[in-house]
Amino acid sequence: MKPLKYILVSSLAAATLLGGSSVWAAGLSADALLSSNGQIMSNVTTLAGIGDFEDINGDALKAGFRAPGSVVQLPDGSILIADTRNHLIRKVSGGKVSMFAGPELVVTKNSQGFPTGGLLDGKASQSFFNEPTGLAVDSKGNVYVADSGNNAIRKVDTNGQVTTLAGNGVPGKKDGKGADASFNHPSDVAVAADGTVYVADSLNHVIRKIAADGTVSTLNAASTRAVEIRPGKSSFAGEFQDGSLTAAKFNEPSGLALDSKGNLYVSDTGNQLIRYIDLQAGTVKTVAGSPSGESYGKNELYAGGDYADGEASKAKFDFPKGLTVTSEGGIVIADSLNHAIRYLLNDKVTTIAGTVQTGETDGVERAAEFYNPNDVLVTAQGNIVVADSSNNKIRKIAPYHLPADLPSQGIKVVNGEKVISFDAQPEIQNGRTMVPVRAISETFGFEVKYAERSGTKVVQLIKGDTTVELTIDDTGVVRKQAGQADVKQVTDVAPYVKQDRTFVPIRFFAEQIGLDVQWDADTQTAILRTKSYAK
Repeated sequence: MKPLKYILVSSLAAATLLGGSSVWAAGLSADALLSSNGQIMSNVTTLAGIGDFEDINGDALKAGFRAPGSVVQLPDGSILIADTRNHLIRKVSGGKVSMFAGPELVVTKNSQGFPTGGLLDGKASQSFFNEPTGLAVDSKGNVYVADSGNNAIRKVDTNGQVTTLAGNGVPGKKDGKGADASFNHPSDVAVAADGTVYVADSLNHVIRKIAADGTVSTLNAASTRAVEIRPGKSSFAGEFQDGSLTAAKFNEPSGLALDSKGNLYVSDTGNQLIRYIDLQAGTVKTVAGSPSGESYGKNELYAGGDYADGEASKAKFDFPKGLTVTSEGGIVIADSLNHAIRYLLNDKVTTIAGTVQTGETDGVERAAEFYNPNDVLVTAQGNIVVADSSNNKIRKIAPYHLPADLPSQGIKVVNGEKVISFDAQPEIQNGRTMVPVRAISETFGFEVKYAERSGTKVVQLIKGDTTVELTIDDTGVVRKQAGQADVKQVTDVAPYVKQDRTFVPIRFFAEQIGLDVQWDADTQTAILRTKSYAK
């Protein structure tokens, strides 16, 4: 493994190159540190939000959101958030959350006491939105909004003026110019270099195109499949078909991302797939997921969701939504009902962070938890930002990198991003990293004691009601905790005494106290990280 090389890309230059909604972001895996299971090593933290269903500006970690649906980066590096259920566009910059577009004060509330949306153009601070869900930014810094509840596509220009680009507030599926066109709950937008806006028109199951003059057209075939959603009530549902774009079919597409060629990746949410539209060739193909939507069961709205990493054609998703493209040609995916952030690269799908279990825990990779993540972006600095919708938070996934002051020679041990100092050089025995016990115990707040049992010497590392025991010249480690049964772990290496210092296997001690342990062969470094932690 090699240390992660941060590729600093100007956001403005990136947006110009892409001409679209996704920052042409740093590659994630080329030089990343990988864990023993091939996962990109990273730390998940909370960027903004206390988790309450609220509307609070100010300090980012004390701010409140209501089901944030989308995130995008502006040329100045700040992050915009589609705060969906607050009907606002918010901004995170310099550790503060402020208003970007929408009224400062709640004007009307519903019967439950929550804000209601509206449709009003004009000055950003006096405009109204209704469940804004998707965001995009062009090379000039203009912001485009999939204003889902208004069935409209809005624009916030660099002068802070809000206009309606297309749609009229009424659901429908009509092509035309500006207000003559209609949409049905559009979920996302992407903006090409020439100013063309692409729309994931979710409940119409189609991808729409808005030309520079405001003319709306439909790119793919409409669905003709009907299902009975309740006795006596039928509705059109999405379908699946690859091939020619004009004949292709989708099922509630909800995420869009432009690649470097100006073509579109689509989260085909109801089909549990990632699709690719080659706009030049006029074709659609499935690039990840198993197309089970080819044969829907009776009255099934959606294909069945599941979870599986691996070969792209065999990977499984559960309502994938927001997408972003990286400079190495990968696709980061907000896999919403798997509560995970996935990565498609070189025809393989891996999980970057999260598990199928819901939660809001910060931590490393799979120890971190999300709850219905709806969108992702990769910043110019190479971090992933997540709209963690049902947690009402904005989260950050930062690729792990080794400390800058890591020595170039010898065996090293690091605690997160800090090098641990030893009074005797760590060494390798039988493929295991052995370290002087006192330095490692002090690093993690353990007291070292020794005991004699049947003529053998036992090393005890004690912290509170937890004791980790290792026996000199004997394999095995035991964790004792008050009120619980002893936990015994078989080891393949034994502690030993050398030059009046006791050496213990770092991996087995670290695992017993709940640390994640990785080994970087390139730098001969044992990496210890706390698996999960509070903000």
